[in-house]
Amino acid sequence: MEIIEARTKSEINSFIKFPLELYKNDSLYVPRLTMDMKTHFSQKNPFLKHADVNFFFALKNGNIVGRIASIINPDHIKVQKEKAGFFGFFECINNKEISDALLNIVQDELKSQGMEIMRGPMNFSTNEECGFFIDGFDSSPMLMMPYNPPYYNDLVTAFGMSKSKDLYAYIYDMQEELPEKVLRVAALAERKGITVRTIDKKNFMADMKIFQDVYNSAWKNNWGFIPITDEELSYSAKRLKPLVVPELTLIAEKDGEPIGFLGLIPDYNFVLKKMKGRLNPLTIIKALYYSKKLTDLRLLLYGIKPEYRNRGVDALLFKVGHKNIKKGGYKRIELSWILEDNIQAIRLCEMFGARLYKRYRIYEKAIGIGK
Repeated sequence: MEIIEARTKSEINSFIKFPLELYKNDSLYVPRLTMDMKTHFSQKNPFLKHADVNFFFALKNGNIVGRIASIINPDHIKVQKEKAGFFGFFECINNKEISDALLNIVQDELKSQGMEIMRGPMNFSTNEECGFFIDGFDSSPMLMMPYNPPYYNDLVTAFGMSKSKDLYAYIYDMQEELPEKVLRVAALAERKGITVRTIDKKNFMADMKIFQDVYNSAWKNNWGFIPITDEELSYSAKRLKPLVVPELTLIAEKDGEPIGFLGLIPDYNFVLKKMKGRLNPLTIIKALYYSKKLTDLRLLLYGIKPEYRNRGVDALLFKVGHKNIKKGGYKRIELSWILEDNIQAIRLCEMFGARLYKRYRIYEKAIGIGK
């Protein structure tokens, strides 16, 4: 067994495609489009222009049996004021020797750059997929949520990593009406002059800039937060625009000032599963057919500026959203992900009658001097 750093285009492609082989018999796995991942792992992704990222895979008897990335994000070090590096894109057969070798090479890489904490998985940061699936293995993940076999948690704990933070996913089964308390609070917000509008796809980037402003303000004190840069916003907006439904992407305003944002995205994982990572005429036909059968949504974009919290903005956003969701014929909404200690968000989920149905875990290990 040997560990190879993926440097060439061919090696990066092998790194990207390994999960297709690893999960080929797993009916719950949802492959990302290979073409999309090639873009994401290229210099077109602005994250790779400022972060130090290295990709590695394990070879045994000429076959890839595992992969991992080491990630050092200067923005995280600056904002969070900690020397933490990350591992990400971890995939591995159930073999401790191989897993240890992959994790060790990232640990050595991070230590050589002066990091004191190794944390993960992050793909690439908290603004993207992160955490190992630990609870709720009876269904496929929704769009842009991670998936892994249960044994990944055993492999990283055997390496000496322990829980850093759990992330929650709640599911809400659509009801005819929202709870009376929600409607009452939403009415109070309306009387205070708070309004809600849908985004304008003709001015999509302008409305995405509003989301960036709200998000960076709303989340700035959250664990692991890294602000979205202008470059990252532009890159993500281009990827999101084809998926966005204007009626489900809402902006709350007070006297013309944006104060809150809510974005629900149809669960295109239902479509991606049918495409099996490939983009060709046949899979495009499948995508067009199955995209008309989507019944689930994921609450992907959400935030309320701190000075406008506890004023009913959230209730009003959900009231308008609920009305539009019913028109679209959707049946379920996943609210994810939510930090385990974000009590305000958890109470909000419970107020709507949503239930906790999946959990994800981020791990960490001290790797500083003397470790």
